[in-house]
Amino acid sequence: MFDVLIKNANLPDGREGIDIGINGDKIVAVDQRIEAEAGETIEASGRLVTPPFVDPHFHMDATLSLGLPRMNISGTLLEGIALWGELRPTLTREALVERALRYCDLAVAQGLLAIRSHVDTSDPALVTAEALIEVREKVAPYIDLQLVAFPQDGYYRAPGGVDSLNRALDMGLDIVGGIPHFERTMADGAASVAALCKIAADRGLPVDMHCDETDDPMSRHIETLAAETVRYGLQGRVAGSHLVSMHSMDNYYVSKLIPLMLEAEIDVIPNPLINIMLQGRHDTYPKRRGMTRVRELMEAGLNVSLGQDCVMDPWYSMGSGDMLEVGHMAIHVAQMAGIEDKKKIFAALTVNSAKTMGLEGYGLEKGCNADLVILQARDPLEALRLKANRLVVMRRGKVIARSAPRFSELKLEGRPTAVNAADYAPLRPDEI
Repeated sequence: MFDVLIKNANLPDGREGIDIGINGDKIVAVDQRIEAEAGETIEASGRLVTPPFVDPHFHMDATLSLGLPRMNISGTLLEGIALWGELRPTLTREALVERALRYCDLAVAQGLLAIRSHVDTSDPALVTAEALIEVREKVAPYIDLQLVAFPQDGYYRAPGGVDSLNRALDMGLDIVGGIPHFERTMADGAASVAALCKIAADRGLPVDMHCDETDDPMSRHIETLAAETVRYGLQGRVAGSHLVSMHSMDNYYVSKLIPLMLEAEIDVIPNPLINIMLQGRHDTYPKRRGMTRVRELMEAGLNVSLGQDCVMDPWYSMGSGDMLEVGHMAIHVAQMAGIEDKKKIFAALTVNSAKTMGLEGYGLEKGCNADLVILQARDPLEALRLKANRLVVMRRGKVIARSAPRFSELKLEGRPTAVNAADYAPLRPDEI
């Protein structure tokens, strides 16, 4: 007897016709043709069942603030930072909490149940930290929310930035952040990396640093981050986000850099939507793509996750909380269109990002948390192609969101009466 039995599911690893038995908040059985009674039976009908989507890089304190106090006319990173600087003094805890909770509603509907958010600590009032800590508590039943103490204006560059970051960590933020390429000099940037890694080591915390979000090939703070990770024994606890300058670096230098990153066990978090929107702005043509070397980093054995970064804020006027949109863009920008490539991209939205965030009980094996999503697609490749509809979202064995299957009615003589885009999956060899 199960509380919930999901029938005839396809799993991301290629297994098909799988039943998943759930008791309480745990998966207790994963096998073909499970014959048992259940309080609720959900028919997957050969659709993909996946662990929840995970966003390891987001800015929840800024989300849904598009147009406040004005629009980013140039669409550039620097104007976005300046615009956030105008908005920040007007922020209230209540407004921050309301926008963040609205975004979390959207995330749940998209099957996104774990988020790591950077929290700006540059304003000594730390209203952002207070608000996001409140949000973390409110959404805990349905979203794993991690908070990064992030000195948006620079750890050394912002007045009182050192003290503000330390106070934010004392308040209960989870992770040490940084932005070395935004310090006044390369030397200050390198010094900030060393100081922030020492704070993490002393406090026993992870590190997640905005690193080299610039087209400048000489911005090499990821090298410093990897070296300081080894120096302080932080291997496996440090993430480098963006790493955009790697797309412009000399290949010989990168051939030395990647092994150093491997030694440090750095997690890599590109943000495809934002990276290609904000980078290459000083180029005419040819114009650089603005995303780090995803294929090369994956092939080297580094854990590569994909983040969304922004949704409708001063930096990015687009976004929908859909991690499949992130993966869809990554396939195009990284030119990873092969079958195995797409499987790796899907993993970067799920299991890789769960590893980056250190999520316990994540997965679809016996004993894992009963957190899962049923998609209107038969496999990861089709889910990415279609940016597939989320039919069922489950958290700890409870359905928390449902959507009706998406199809269109046709009124054409002699043609079918309905079209379901998920029916257009390419034929497999055994189906030809």
